Amino acid sequence: MNAQDTGTGKVALITGASRGIGYGIAEALVARGDRVCITGRNADALAEAVDRLGADRAIGVPGKAHDEAHQAHAVERTMEAFGRIDHLVNNAGTNPVFGPLAELDLAVARKVFEINVVSALGFAQRTWAAWQRDHGGTIVGIASIAGLAPSPFVGAYGVSKAAMISLTEQLAHEFAPRVRVNAIAPGVVKTKFAKALYENREAEAAAAYPLGRLGLPEDIGGAAAFLTSDASAWMTGQTLVIDGGLFLNAGVGA
Repeated sequence: MNAQDTGTGKVALITGASRGIGYGIAEALVARGDRVCITGRNADALAEAVDRLGADRAIGVPGKAHDEAHQAHAVERTMEAFGRIDHLVNNAGTNPVFGPLAELDLAVARKVFEINVVSALGFAQRTWAAWQRDHGGTIVGIASIAGLAPSPFVGAYGVSKAAMISLTEQLAHEFAPRVRVNAIAPGVVKTKFAKALYENREAEAAAAYPLGRLGLPEDIGGAAAFLTSDASAWMTGQTLVIDGGLFLNAGVGA
């Protein structure tokens, strides 16, 4: 498969993209002509996502984001299939626990950081070595507004997303000038991942947002398309907040 056959000629590796925000980003990049490699834990769901995106435009590599062997395999398969990796989108994440940090099992805290932060660094390192160090490109990390302010009951997740924002700034500094690194901090987006935050109370949850609704995966897809395009060519180390205006409400965390 040759990335130069049609479309933009650009290639993206998107983690955690069989559904939700990751899939919305993959859909946006494929729509503009990119080819994509998407990853996810569930091989069947991943295969279905590839079919929807188009087998001529996408490949899937199943595995766990924090598994270093999977990280290496995903980068290798992308290079084998397309010959380049212009864009890396670190979307894979987890939030396995709700409750105060004072009572948090430290093994769970380690798991949250391993998946939400360390895996993002691992993919960035491998993508940098495989293509971006010599050819340039972009990296986009999916953070959260939970990483920008105290977030009751999702503290571990919020702290990990604050670390993602810091990682974005550090990589932007180290990888400049050839690679631009930015992040997106969404509010609550209607996905299976975030369902516990709005299920059976969507109208109530949406009422907190000045724009009157929760986010959709395509809202984040559009932002990722911008950050991986020349339209953002003089932008790096930034976190783009996509929150329906929630932060206009003084004192609101997530």
